[in-house]
Amino acid sequence: LIPLPVLTIAVAIFSSRIFRRFKKVQEQFSSISAGVQENLSGIRVVKAHAQEENEKRKFKQLNQEYLNRNMSLVKIWGPFFPFIMLIFGIGMIIVLWLGGRLVITERISLGQLVQFNGYLMMLTFPMMALGFVINLVQRGSASMGRLMEILEQVPEIQDGDWTQDINIIEGEIEFRNVSFAYDEKVILKNINLKIPTGITIGITGPIGSGKSTLVNLIPRLLELRQGSLTIDGREIKTIPLKVLRKNIGYVPQETFLFSESLKENIVYGLEDFDEAKLRRAVSISALNDEIGRFSQGYETPVGERGVTLSGGQKQRTAISRAIIREPKILILDDAFSSVDVHTEEKILKQLRKFRKRRTCILVAHRISTIHDADLILVLKDGEIVEQGTHKELVAKRGIYTNMYRQQRLQEELEKTV
Repeated sequence: LIPLPVLTIAVAIFSSRIFRRFKKVQEQFSSISAGVQENLSGIRVVKAHAQEENEKRKFKQLNQEYLNRNMSLVKIWGPFFPFIMLIFGIGMIIVLWLGGRLVITERISLGQLVQFNGYLMMLTFPMMALGFVINLVQRGSASMGRLMEILEQVPEIQDGDWTQDINIIEGEIEFRNVSFAYDEKVILKNINLKIPTGITIGITGPIGSGKSTLVNLIPRLLELRQGSLTIDGREIKTIPLKVLRKNIGYVPQETFLFSESLKENIVYGLEDFDEAKLRRAVSISALNDEIGRFSQGYETPVGERGVTLSGGQKQRTAISRAIIREPKILILDDAFSSVDVHTEEKILKQLRKFRKRRTCILVAHRISTIHDADLILVLKDGEIVEQGTHKELVAKRGIYTNMYRQQRLQEELEKTV
């Protein structure tokens, strides 16, 4: 039993090294998986820029690093079993040598030596199994450690002690002295705005003026740190997140679709719905004609991230997903950027009926999207620089007027081509 302390120390050393090296293997495998997913999602971009060989080279480098890290792990794991057998063999030699001397001097009988040697042989399998178990435990610990890094993350935005028992939202929104910054970059500056229930607000302005940031504060996708944001006169933090987001239909700039059927994407998150609501939502988003042309109709698979659909079809699917919830607040953040003007007009015409008694916020660069809104805001450098109806803003001859004229000119040029 003298070698057992040596074995214990060796196991501890081997275990820590196996853990570290297997963790590196897992990290590299994660890099490979991310690279493959990125290439498959962006395969059209890769082909359009003739980067197939370059991407193959990158993938080969990732695989080579994965191989190197696995070989580093094997160099530790490979000698482990032989080392255990060596320790076991040394123990057997010591037993035979000392036991033989004790038998010769008649201090123990031959039967006792054989008996002890038999017990020692019985330890062979447990000692071998110990190495196998240690390998499994360390690999599992490395994998679990990576999972726990995610599972133990505490959401920055969540309900707290200040949350009240609120179940109904009407849709009146008010910003008071709201400012927002990403790290040190200021995005919004002292925004003051009241949106009564049931009206439609249009928001436009140059790229990077803070339009998306402003609307992302409403469903608390971003946490307000300076100023006050209320809904129906209540501080937004006092409204339970589930209730808040359940009453908001939100279509972000970047449309995301799940690898499910078209129907599953539209009714996502709804526990109970009827076909009439589904057809109505699809009709409002002007998607019904195209669904009729799909061979599988509503059951058409959209592929990963909606790869089988065009940009406009994906946006209209997202609009349907927001409308079918019948929200009190509807936010469309540049939701018509991939939709042609004719289809946009059809959707907006249908939305005029739907948005009655609902607060609607339209964020857009195209004036045609927001021109009939009850109130239009123009943002620049995080501030509201102009506001009013379409006619009022055109008469001011400011930023909005310039945007309107440029877009009208572009439309006229496109018609002549």
